[in-house]
Amino acid sequence: MMKKSISASKASLVLFLCQMISALDVPLDSKLLEELSQPPTITQQSPKDYIVDPRENIVIQCEAKGKPPPSFSWTRNGTHFDIDKDAQVTMKPNSGTLVINIMNGGKAEAYEGVYQCTARNERGAAISNNIVIRPSRSPLWTKEKLEPNQVREGDSLVLHCRPPVGLPPPIIFWMDNAFQRLPQSERVSQGLNGDLYFSNVQPEDTREDYICYARFNHTQTIQQKQPISVKVFSTKPVTERQPILLTPTGSTSTKVELRGNVLLLECIAAGLPTPVIRWIKEGGELPANRTFFENFKKTLKIIDVSEADSGNYKCIARNILGSAHHVISVTVKAAPYWITAPRNLVLSPGEDGTLICRANGNPKPNISWLANGVPIAIAPEDPSRKVDGDTIIFSHVQERSSAVYQCNASNEYGYLLANAFVNVLAEPPRILTPANKLYQVIADSPALLDCAYFGSPKPEIEWFKGVKGSILRGDEYVFHDNGTLEIPVAQKDSTGTYTCVARNELGKIQNEVRLEVKDPTMIIKQPEYKVIQRYGQVSFECIIKHDFTLLPTVIWLKDNDELPDDERFLVGKDNLTIMNVTDKDDGTYTCIVNTTLDSVSASAVLTVVAAPPTPAIIYARPNPPFDLELTGQLERSVELSWIPGDENNSPITNFVIEYEDGLHEPGVWHYQTEVPGTQTTVQLKLSPYVNYSFRVIAVNEIGRSQPSEPSEQYLTKSANPDENPSNVQGIGSEPDNLVITWESLKGFQSNGPGLQYKVSWRQKDVDDEWTSVIVANVSKYIVSGTPTFVPYEIKVQALNDLGYAPEPSEVIGHSGEDLPMVAPGNVQVHVINSTLAKVHWDPVPLKTVRGHLQGYKVYYWKVQSLSRRSRRHVEKKILTFRGNKTFGMLPGLEPYSSYKLNVRVVNGKGEGPASPDKVFKTPEGVPSSPSFLKITNPTLDSLTLEWGSPTHPNGVLTSYILKFQPINNTHELGPLVEIRIPANESSLILKNLNYSTRYKFYFNAQTSVGSGSQITEEAVTIMDEAMASRQVDIATQGWFIGLMCAVALLILILLIVCFIRRNKGGKYPVKEKEDAHADPEIQPMKEDDGTFGEYSDAEDHKPLKKGSRTPSDRTVKKEDSDDSLVDYGEGVNGQFNEDGSFIGQYSGKKEKEPAEGNESSEAPSPVNAMNSFV
Repeated sequence: MMKKSISASKASLVLFLCQMISALDVPLDSKLLEELSQPPTITQQSPKDYIVDPRENIVIQCEAKGKPPPSFSWTRNGTHFDIDKDAQVTMKPNSGTLVINIMNGGKAEAYEGVYQCTARNERGAAISNNIVIRPSRSPLWTKEKLEPNQVREGDSLVLHCRPPVGLPPPIIFWMDNAFQRLPQSERVSQGLNGDLYFSNVQPEDTREDYICYARFNHTQTIQQKQPISVKVFSTKPVTERQPILLTPTGSTSTKVELRGNVLLLECIAAGLPTPVIRWIKEGGELPANRTFFENFKKTLKIIDVSEADSGNYKCIARNILGSAHHVISVTVKAAPYWITAPRNLVLSPGEDGTLICRANGNPKPNISWLANGVPIAIAPEDPSRKVDGDTIIFSHVQERSSAVYQCNASNEYGYLLANAFVNVLAEPPRILTPANKLYQVIADSPALLDCAYFGSPKPEIEWFKGVKGSILRGDEYVFHDNGTLEIPVAQKDSTGTYTCVARNELGKIQNEVRLEVKDPTMIIKQPEYKVIQRYGQVSFECIIKHDFTLLPTVIWLKDNDELPDDERFLVGKDNLTIMNVTDKDDGTYTCIVNTTLDSVSASAVLTVVAAPPTPAIIYARPNPPFDLELTGQLERSVELSWIPGDENNSPITNFVIEYEDGLHEPGVWHYQTEVPGTQTTVQLKLSPYVNYSFRVIAVNEIGRSQPSEPSEQYLTKSANPDENPSNVQGIGSEPDNLVITWESLKGFQSNGPGLQYKVSWRQKDVDDEWTSVIVANVSKYIVSGTPTFVPYEIKVQALNDLGYAPEPSEVIGHSGEDLPMVAPGNVQVHVINSTLAKVHWDPVPLKTVRGHLQGYKVYYWKVQSLSRRSRRHVEKKILTFRGNKTFGMLPGLEPYSSYKLNVRVVNGKGEGPASPDKVFKTPEGVPSSPSFLKITNPTLDSLTLEWGSPTHPNGVLTSYILKFQPINNTHELGPLVEIRIPANESSLILKNLNYSTRYKFYFNAQTSVGSGSQITEEAVTIMDEAMASRQVDIATQGWFIGLMCAVALLILILLIVCFIRRNKGGKYPVKEKEDAHADPEIQPMKEDDGTFGEYSDAEDHKPLKKGSRTPSDRTVKKEDSDDSLVDYGEGVNGQFNEDGSFIGQYSGKKEKEPAEGNESSEAPSPVNAMNSFV
């Protein structure tokens, strides 16, 4: 079908073609559309599955157009939704969009349901999709008791995440206590279900802070699971194992995916060495451009899947010991998708038409029809309508046949709903092309004259040339269905006026357009091929002929790109000239001539060759210029001229002019300016009171010449200073002074002898006169006897023997600060939990600060542990809160302890007095592990257990929990037995045990808050009394003692022989010597086990204790990582955000008090859930 192009006023019109040839085309002309009646059309609606933020207002979109404008109504869960009866629900004006006010008292859960919008006018009703409204959910993690994972080196391990079920499902990631991503590799990786898989564990996997995070994007919240502890114990040697699949299990599995979705298949294997995963498709190839491998090839990803991607996919895990495989049978189903969606019909009375609705899917979808939102079976009858499956046939329609029809295609995986209207119109012809529109074309090219029209029934179009000309017919014209007249080869005699006539049974209309045919643009003298010697000159001609009514523009290109930005390229009216040609100018040059109607071009090649053979050319730096001369001497300028030296076969590109100030800086040359290499004179700007000498340096591509001989000297006259000192400041160093400083002028800036400064000051906002003093050429003046910390207006003016510089600008400074006078009042402490407290205070009056308010410092220290009444060495900690904050958070507190704190205000001078000490107590926490567990006195059926109380009870101990289980010869664990022991006990005899059996014991303490960390031990009951006696007595037997003595004597003799051989000069290879005395500087450093150093007080300068672990409850410590989510900020200063989140760090100051014991300075502190990580 021929391309249609219809123009309207100010814009080209796009025509929508209906699916039936006989149906009318309705142009998108705004004026026309305003006049024509039209059934409603849904233009915008919310998605079918609409998950909303329960904290924000719910907006359900429904926009529609039609003539007359449609009215809107809604159903909810299949019944009418009366929005007038719900004060929380409003409908936007001239729209069907609902706004449910959640932020003003409504609850999102109350508005869950299925919503459908209906847009209705006198010509029909259109309906939206069923919009399912569901509020997003981000539930908390269910509390669970996580036992530590103890794994043998080389074994596999799976850490389960099991995130809470949210809507939509959360994004899962694993991090540590410091909020750093856990590194993943072929050996350690996260599965699609969020679990963390270890193909084999290594000693470096030992850590106590494997934390699974779930991020809920809709509510911008993150939930975290309790930290999981993993301890890897080594056994030598480590046994290698062939691969086995951790997921999926078994040898086969099935997967169903929908057409168009992303197919994700996963295989994660255990084994040592770490297995490598490979994927194949049985009986076929993986799709080339849609297949991707992720997660170290453990995940196969195929995008935009179709039914052809169904089949069996095999993953193969392999290492040097063998392989394992799993086959996943994939079936691709399909929700309904359109083959032919129904299209709007615009018909004239008496015409025929069809609506076709064809969709496919797997399984094949069911097609059903509705009329104006009502199932067609129960809709009002229309004799012109007949339903035939997926087609509605209309015969001899009338205006009452106008309606909106809905086609619904559905299967078990979804549905499609499309609205298509039948609009029966009776309209006289309209011509939409503007009257007297001018068309211009080049001779011998096609001309397209538009006649955009509309009418119902469809009008017939006729064209005439001239006002009273005959109708146009014949092969020299083409008449397009959209009314356009095409003249395939326009000639000069085609110029003229053309008339378009549109008529139908309801009327007739005509429109005139004008056509002008222009002469083509031609290049009558084209550029020609040129060969030019290097450093020569070349010209290309481009002479054109064009229609006198068109304005041409000429553009030159080199190698299809813009000409170089070089003065050597000169573009004239009819030519391009290149001066001083170089090898870089070699290439193709194109002349392009453009008019508003056509474009022509012509090209020619330039070849640059070397000059005829001559003696070898020596390229060198230019010789220095000479004969420097000063003329036209004025107070502030002089003209300098010179004669260039020899170029030495490389053209001079520029001259650099330098000057010497013999009065202020003799012997020092400064850059003045530079000029092009074609220039030998320059006008130089001068400063007063400078004894100038000038020299010139020539520059070419080889380098810079030696400087010329200096010119004669020229001493400029003195003058007042042109400028004042810069960087004027006023800052007091003592409470009763003001130190005014500035940057002095340079020597030549003085403009004359006797440079001095006039320093002026007065107190701001006080009706005082300026106080001034004139000082020598210095850069500081101190004003004494000022009030404490008051603002001053300051200015510094330069002067010399000839007068003053211009009036200087004023700056604001302050006299000196003094220590604050008062302490913050009304200090209140709110204990949040066992490790965190919030402190509030009233701000001090600004007048009492007596300086720039820096912030507030909170001093706090532990007085005693409530579980131990003895006092201890006091370690004071300080937190600094910047600005005028009146609250802060105290982290790192120890549970079940008594604390004191005070608050002080800080200015630039120091700290003010402390507020009265405030006492507060922290609640109980979970205890640390028992200090020791010893197992003694093994007998046939009993063991004696002794233990020490926890070093940090963190509360009142309520009991001890003992768990134990037997271990057989294959290290398998037997049933677990649990015993609760009173808190006042310190030993226990376990009886009725099996003889000659190894037992593993787990022991921890409890407070009312919960259980602390546990310690483990193993012990063995004896076989029988006689065997035990033999095992004990063997070391006391005489024969055994004699044997050991003989072995010791033999070793001593061997050592003596080796020593004698060495003293006699025996062989001693250098390599062995180097190995025996390896430089400790290059010995491999033993890596840390992944734990963090302890907190170290700033005054003690103690090294961090290696091996101290990060607290299990996620106390945040700063790491050397740019990715860290928590930063403890400025040295000894600490800060908190407005929400109380910690952004500072604290330092310690120690004071001697009676010692309480060796209590740890570490204490667990909670971390607020983060908004965003990735």
